[in-house]
Amino acid sequence: MSNVVQASDQVTIEPQRPWAVKRVVRATNAGRLALFAALAAGITLVSPLANADGWALAFLVVNLTWTIATAVRLGAKERRDAIVRVVVSSLAFLAFVPWLSIFISTALKGYKGLYPGYLFNDMRITSYDDELTFGGVGHAVVGSLIMVAIATILTLPLGILSGIYLTEVRGRLTFMVRFIVQSMAGVPSVVAGLFIFATVVQSMGRYSGLAGGIALAVLMLPTVSRTAEEVLKLVPDDLRSAGYALGARQWRTALMVVLPTVKAGLTTAAILGIARVIGETAPLLLTSLNTNGFMWNPIGGTLGSLPTYIFAMFMYGSEFSVARAWSGSVVLLSIVLFFFVLARRLGGRSEKRAKAGVGKAARTSVGTK
Repeated sequence: MSNVVQASDQVTIEPQRPWAVKRVVRATNAGRLALFAALAAGITLVSPLANADGWALAFLVVNLTWTIATAVRLGAKERRDAIVRVVVSSLAFLAFVPWLSIFISTALKGYKGLYPGYLFNDMRITSYDDELTFGGVGHAVVGSLIMVAIATILTLPLGILSGIYLTEVRGRLTFMVRFIVQSMAGVPSVVAGLFIFATVVQSMGRYSGLAGGIALAVLMLPTVSRTAEEVLKLVPDDLRSAGYALGARQWRTALMVVLPTVKAGLTTAAILGIARVIGETAPLLLTSLNTNGFMWNPIGGTLGSLPTYIFAMFMYGSEFSVARAWSGSVVLLSIVLFFFVLARRLGGRSEKRAKAGVGKAARTSVGTK
């Protein structure tokens, strides 16, 4: 249906959107939710419930009670739909509250140690119990980036090759490769650290950033491999068929057609793997340990990182060291959040490129005919 508005010299068609919620309804729903939030806060104050989790539970109960009370006059299907909609949305919000509580708590406790030079200084001439305007976490950020870079260099080719083997080649060892990748995903991080300690650290005779990067690579490989496999599955078979129809071999089709189509998606796989391992602590305690100054040589000795910096500051236990640990946690969360946002944006771009690739393949096939 559409409304036709006649002008002096033209006709403008304005499509209707019956599914759109009116502004009055949105304002009424927002006001009701605000009232429920205030009522839940009052219940939290006078009941044994406490903190944000208690408020979220009270909000769920109040919202569900209101929905059940007002849904009596509705039909059976409408009543079930209203109740299920409130339960699902409230439980989703309830699951989101703990994550939000962690993020807010870390930010409130960690901002005290942040100052303009925090990301560029180290702890070589600063004691853990000095004022928060001294020292910094720059050496830990550099160390984490070095070890993550080593892990990425080792993991990205293997992860992409395993994804290609599982989706394009599909040889006799497909089951074994998938089984190994899934098994590696369940390996505890401390076990990976012990393995690298026994094989790399003891053979080199010292702790190093290289050993830490290899330990992170063991944990990063399953994430990259599985994500690359899922991304390659999104490539339409029309692209492969177009390559085969033009006389290209399988390896050339995979290299020249499939991989360029999901280039952004494979970058997303690498970013997700980095975000997965950048906060690991146990394997680094067994491979790279920690240092208080900038260290640029990955095989020259111990190398600091953000997780080991946070662990060391918490272990000291003083007021200023704990504050520094919270500040390091804020930096680590910010880096992880940056990688996840970047992966999200690249993932959306990869989907658009895949659709564009389908259209290009179709145009190519039509032109060939």
